[in-house]
Formats: sequence, C-alpha cells, structure tokens
Amino acid sequence: MFHDLLRLRITAPDVLVPVDVIASVVTAWVVFAPLVTRRSASPRKRVRAVVWRLGALVVGAALGLAAVWWTGDVLDLFGVAFTPVTRMWIAFGSAGIALLVVVLVQGGWLLRVTAVGAAAAVLLAAGLGVNVDFGFYKNVEQAIATNPYPSRTLPELSGAGTGATLVDSERWRPPADMPHAGETISVRIPGTVSHFRARKAVVWLPPAARVAHPPTLPVLVALSGQPGQPADMFQTGDLGAYLDHYAAAHHGLAPIVVAPDQLGAPARNPMCVDSRRLGRSATYVMTDTVEWIRHHLPVASAPSGWGILGFSEGATCAMQFSAAHPDVFGSTLAISSELAPVQGSVAESIATAFGGSAAAYRAAAPSAIMTAHGRYVDHLTVFGFGQDDAPYRASTEALRAVSERVGIRTETIVSPGSAHDWNTVRYVLAHGLPAVIAHLGLPAAAGSL
Repeated sequence: MFHDLLRLRITAPDVLVPVDVIASVVTAWVVFAPLVTRRSASPRKRVRAVVWRLGALVVGAALGLAAVWWTGDVLDLFGVAFTPVTRMWIAFGSAGIALLVVVLVQGGWLLRVTAVGAAAAVLLAAGLGVNVDFGFYKNVEQAIATNPYPSRTLPELSGAGTGATLVDSERWRPPADMPHAGETISVRIPGTVSHFRARKAVVWLPPAARVAHPPTLPVLVALSGQPGQPADMFQTGDLGAYLDHYAAAHHGLAPIVVAPDQLGAPARNPMCVDSRRLGRSATYVMTDTVEWIRHHLPVASAPSGWGILGFSEGATCAMQFSAAHPDVFGSTLAISSELAPVQGSVAESIATAFGGSAAAYRAAAPSAIMTAHGRYVDHLTVFGFGQDDAPYRASTEALRAVSERVGIRTETIVSPGSAHDWNTVRYVLAHGLPAVIAHLGLPAAAGSL
C-alpha cells in the first residue's frame, strides 16, 4: 500500500480535481460561515466578517502576484519567466494564507481549525498546480526521493579508453540472453583530479551494454538544470524511457548515458568552470568524469561517438564543454541554454567564479569559446526551447547564429505551448534525440521517440 502511495500520479486529473474541489469548497465555507453559524451576532456583524474575509482573499492574491513580479520579473531571482498559470496558482495560495490570518484574528476555535485545513488544502492545490505547469514531479516518490536508483560499482575494463571502434549496427547480432530493457543505476565518480565534492552520478545502460561481451557504443553525458540533481533527466525528463524505445527498435543498441553531478548540491551553481570559491566543476566533468567513462564503460573513443546534453544551466554547461572540447564531443543537445554562465547578476557571477575578471567571464561564454576556436568539423548541435519562453528563445537564436558561423550543423526544436519547464525538456528529448543518435553513428530513427 505504501509503495502504491509513492507511485500515485500527482499530475493525474483523478488527483488534481478532488484536491481543487476540496480546497474551493472548504475555502468558500470558511468565507461565508458567519452568515449561517453566527446566529447570535447581528446581520451587520456577520456581513462585515464575510467582507473582511473576501477582502483578505483579494489582498492576499494581490500580494502574491506582487511578490512574483518583484522576485521574478524585477530581480530575476529564479532565472525564469513565470507563466500566467503559475502566477495564478501562487496568487491562489497567497489568498488562502491571508484568509487564514483573518480568521485566526476574528476568532472561533472550530472555524480556526477549519481555516487551517482550508489553507492546507489551498496550498496543496497551488503546489500541485505549479508542479503541473513546470512538469516536474510525476508522483510522490519523485518528490521525496532524490535518487531512487540502486547503487553499483562498475569494474574497470581491461584495455579500455583507447582505440575503441563503434559497433557496426548492421552486423550486430544480440545474444539470446540480452535483457529487453535498459538499466538505470547510481555510481560514484570520484573527483580524483578536481577534488570536486559531487553527488552520485546516474548511468543508463542500454540492453546491448548489459550482455557478457557488450559492443562498443556511443555515450551521452547528461547535465541537469539548477536547482537539480543527476537523476532529474531520468526521473522527470524520461530520458531512459525514450532511449528504451529506441533500443527496442534497434536490437538493444542505444547510447550509454552518464549523468554526473556538475553542481555539488541542488542549490549550488559552479557555472561549470574551475574557481577557488565554487570548486573545480569543469575539471570534474571534463577530466574525472570523461576518464571514468573511458575506463569503466564500453564506449567509442572518437568524438564522433560522444555527445553531451543538458537543460537550462546544464545546457549552458553542455555548450561550454562541447565548444571548448570538440576533441571529446561531436554532438550537443542544448535545451534552453543561457548565453553565458551566470549565478545571480553578471557582477555577482564575475566576483564569485571569475576572481573579479570581467574578461575571464566574457571568455567563458559559449559564443566566445566558439569564436575563439574557429571552424568546427563534423559537429552537430540540436537546440531546443519552449514556445512561450521568450528569453531562452532569444539566447538560443543567438547561439545558433554563432554556431552556424563557425561551421557547426544545427537544428532547432520548439516545444509547443510550454515554457522554461520539464514539459519542454521531454518534448525536445523526444524530437531531438533521433538526430543526435544518428550523428553518434547509430541507425537513424524514424520520427520522434
């Protein structure tokens, strides 16, 4: 029963509708209760109590909208533009809190208890509504488990890391005992060189990588957004499910995926550079993680068999790494990339990660890295963003222009009706991965995954 509760889909109508109805009904009762319960009070006092509560709803909603405007639109503390749907739910939650405050002051123990329940129901409804709009948690387990995948220690491969040639998909014949689906596990990738304190990485192994003598496969490095964690691309982005779909149609072949922790903690943002204050995130990904992959997984050695993908902060990192290291990565999938690494304001970013050097900050921008490098050979970048995400549309178009100017082949996927959220991530993965997989050397997939 507890397991079933953890798997309860909190985005389904059979959960959302009852919560919304209960929140609305209980809130209405709290507002209009004086008209039917305070028989000893005069009609004027009863009406006045109702007016105060209606006013609290209006004022609370207004304060919620003002807070969103100030923190999101003016200060840009979250780095995303809130949609009208999210603003509505935040206003709804703020209204419920304001109503609770007024009822607690007006008195009546039974009504106070009811008001607490109403506020809880309103906040739950608002939280579920915002979650649906951002497309993040699909069930209770995702909301409480940071990494649900079993931990494994992968042995070092003998003779790995040099000269591995990609599998010939036409000649590949899967063994009879090959599993039908991929496997998602957690592994510890030590910061041997960087000394970066990273959380456990997540690795997805396609069926072909789970046999006794696996073929040499391409690899994708996947980076979460911030705040975030390595499991996000699998739990919320459904990356493993899309690749399972591809593998089922291609005899178990698919890219291996490694999602390292480029952040160090959910709220940290080292901006994928090496810095004294935030740690050597770049070295952790490009040295520790890359070398670990080469020595523990049956992957191709050439950059044509290596790709990198990410969302938001992770997409910016993917652009930085692929632009600076075309000798490692030949393919990139950037979903809602920023123009440059940033934490807070540009001034804060320069002071925190670049030792106060504005020139170093400008040089770390993907466009600057690409321009300094010059022409790229056989490099693909697939960009993606949400249709309603104007800021990231602009940054994507700017990055695509620079990419094409230096010889990178590009494609752009636009997610209809979504913004800077995981609905966009899933759409872009489903429609952008086929081009990336084909560029990595595996058979092209017809349509989306």
